[in-house]
Amino acid sequence: MDIVVLLKQVPDTEATIQIQEDGRTIKTQDIKWVINPYDEYAVEEALRIKESQGEGKVTILTVGHDRAVEAMRTALAMGADEGILIDDPAIDTFDGLGIARILAAAIYEISYDLIIAGMRAVDDDSYLVPTAVAEFLEIPSVSMVVRQEISDGKIRCERMVEGGTVVVEADLPAVFTTQKGINEPRYASLPGIMKAKKKKLEKKNLADIGLEAAQLSETGANTRVARLSFPPERQPGKMVEGETPEEKAAELVRLLREEAKVI
Repeated sequence: MDIVVLLKQVPDTEATIQIQEDGRTIKTQDIKWVINPYDEYAVEEALRIKESQGEGKVTILTVGHDRAVEAMRTALAMGADEGILIDDPAIDTFDGLGIARILAAAIYEISYDLIIAGMRAVDDDSYLVPTAVAEFLEIPSVSMVVRQEISDGKIRCERMVEGGTVVVEADLPAVFTTQKGINEPRYASLPGIMKAKKKKLEKKNLADIGLEAAQLSETGANTRVARLSFPPERQPGKMVEGETPEEKAAELVRLLREEAKVI
């Protein structure tokens, strides 16, 4: 079974984020970059499917710049077979829908039975790209999957819904997105890291996959970031004074009425 994993590189969730002077982008100079955490589940699930099937190939597909190679090498060290990086100056102007168009165009040239991605990207909190890729490829899509089973050319997925789960079946090829709990991603071993350095990692631009920046200019970005800002600082807590529980209760009521003005 040939599987394509859509992978995104994002800032480390523990990194200190600073906003650029333009007010619309973040400073990237000193940030550590990692695989999008939900995409790690996608890589692991792809490897498990390949192992259970006994044959096939796992291809990592990324839209990004040179720094994204590090995240792709990590996925290759986990066990993926090869990688394709779509790198073009124009990609910085695209939103999620534009990125989905690029991924779909790249996938047209790849042999695949299944496409897997994380359910969302933790940097912009977008859930859009995998579903849009499925739409452009005109194949089924199942989101937020916590368990899957493949047999007889079909995939049976258990996915999260509010208050429970639902089981969905679709014909292959298909796209599904991984939710936390579907697996526990493996660590890249030292032998895996060494092997990853020799695995095929191909770089392409938009022209290589049959697209032109001008062709995508109108559809590349239907949304734009207008402004970034940090949440307001939380006020420090306040200790309620009093010698007895009754005095503390009376003081709390006074504070809620006169200062917080909630009663």
